[in-house]
Amino acid sequence: MLAAYITHPDCIRHEMGKDHPECPERLGAINDQLLIKGLLDYMAPYDAPLATEEQLGRAHSSLYVRELMAQSPSEGHIQVDPDTSMNPYTLKAALRAAGAAVQAVDLVLGGQAPAAFCCVRPPGHHAERDHAGGFCFFNNVAVGIRHALDVHGLERVALIDFDVHHGNGSEDIFRGDERVLMCSIFEKGLYPFNGETATGPNMVNVGLPTRSCGDVFREAVSTQWIPALDAFEPQMVFISAGFDAHREDDMGNLGLVEADYEWVTRQLVGVAERHAQGRIVSCLEGGYVLSPLARSVTAHLKVLIGAD
Repeated sequence: MLAAYITHPDCIRHEMGKDHPECPERLGAINDQLLIKGLLDYMAPYDAPLATEEQLGRAHSSLYVRELMAQSPSEGHIQVDPDTSMNPYTLKAALRAAGAAVQAVDLVLGGQAPAAFCCVRPPGHHAERDHAGGFCFFNNVAVGIRHALDVHGLERVALIDFDVHHGNGSEDIFRGDERVLMCSIFEKGLYPFNGETATGPNMVNVGLPTRSCGDVFREAVSTQWIPALDAFEPQMVFISAGFDAHREDDMGNLGLVEADYEWVTRQLVGVAERHAQGRIVSCLEGGYVLSPLARSVTAHLKVLIGAD
């Protein structure tokens, strides 16, 4: 059985202006690298559907969803926050990105795929219940998690976030939700300038000092994430997979390399195999320098789909 690779051409049509780091070329670089390395042969392709208002409403307020939809411009750009804007294609791209997470859940829990990777944009982990920001509109992974909990009836899921920026949106949505254990690693002092103090007992937040490299990252995962995950025994593992902690990515100041992403994925696959029948859904978040982004996603997927 092949892992699922979920994406859609609509995700490329969203753009936020010349030289914006969250650019359409990100997806092309990933796809090209996966093609060169032969990994697409190990994955079944799926077109991401449009998320419905009902699906979005499990993670976001209905008012926020309606207001964001109403803001969609017919031409040009509108600013949502200083770093985040919408063009005429943004809304559809955002609906596809959230819909990909829902489809991934259905495929994995339905036994049609052992794991799934959502190669979509815009990213989602900075989108709070009532606010867009940080290049994000809908919280894709949160929409998928709530679908797994509220529709499929799972009782415990884990959300792992290894982006260089803390997933404040995911924390906002899930704080206090005993069904979700969120484990986050991020660089201290970066946008969104929070996360170092967890907002609920279901949050394992680890802020790393600037210029931390793989040894510090691996120690934090081994000593703080893994014991918490094993104690929680999740029935499914979700990953907010950001690759901007790579040493070549200038959006942050951490020093991870491809081997670190391969290593952490192997640890998470181990957790999923011990507790969740191997069920994993991974959603693309950050990573803005094209070459290290593509190489890091390839390292992540080699382990995730069992092609390493």
